[in-house]
Amino acid sequence: MKHTLLLTAAVLAAGLAGATGANAQTLKKVADSNKITVSYRESSVPFSYLIGSTKAVGFSVELTEAVIDDVRKKLKKPSLEVAYMPVTSQNRIPLLVNGTYDLECGSTTNNSTRAKDVAFAINHFYTGTRLLTKKASGIKSYADLAGKTVASTTGTTNAQVIRKYSADKNLNLQLILGKDHDDSLLLVENDRALAFAMDDILLFGLMANSKNPAALEVVGESLQVEPYACMLRKDDPEFKALVDGTITRLMKSGEFSRLYTKWFLAPIPPKGVNLNLPMSEQLKANLKELSDKPAM
Repeated sequence: MKHTLLLTAAVLAAGLAGATGANAQTLKKVADSNKITVSYRESSVPFSYLIGSTKAVGFSVELTEAVIDDVRKKLKKPSLEVAYMPVTSQNRIPLLVNGTYDLECGSTTNNSTRAKDVAFAINHFYTGTRLLTKKASGIKSYADLAGKTVASTTGTTNAQVIRKYSADKNLNLQLILGKDHDDSLLLVENDRALAFAMDDILLFGLMANSKNPAALEVVGESLQVEPYACMLRKDDPEFKALVDGTITRLMKSGEFSRLYTKWFLAPIPPKGVNLNLPMSEQLKANLKELSDKPAM
């Protein structure tokens, strides 16, 4: 698996506006090249994360593999080449839009702002912003952070949520941004920030695999409910139908619930920690509703 992503000036310059050449339908693009490129995240435990230096594992990685299997069947290409590409919160959307890769199943919130640039499949998880802090900090709520430094991750909805909450509540939070979730966690571990604001499930996963899990805790109320969904290019109904079909098949067959148990209710690599997070009522409902409705 390739672990190095080279962001050339040409790719960055293309951005969202330069996507004209990437608007070819995904399945045709894949069929013509006999290759599909999918992304993974390096530290979105338990959805998509690295163990060791080269292998990505997680709940969303298994969703990705299921989609790849259905692409092989649809195109009748059992030897289809698969390339794996790491992405970050900051570059995942522009690199998808400009055609650098074809599918992202990670920990991306499906919301109406992002839907202007990309499309989303059926929602597969629901979460909300909370805080990770050291137990010794004494932080138990957002109010306890008034005038203090809080970390979040570049390119996430959580950074926007915590900024707005700070302004609405006159908390004057001092926000600093990590380049990825591991970097944001390190800001707390090294006492550069008192807390890390992020989706609660990612905080539990990061805490479980941290250097000293017993020293950390997740606190504060959930500020909002946001759905996660696999992300693909806009205006590609054929590929969206395939990805939605994969998610639907997994949800209706019971395979989705089995995968959920594997990654949220059983020991996970690399340390064998059990997150012990039962399925939310929103997700249980979506196993029947099969909705791709975005967050507000």
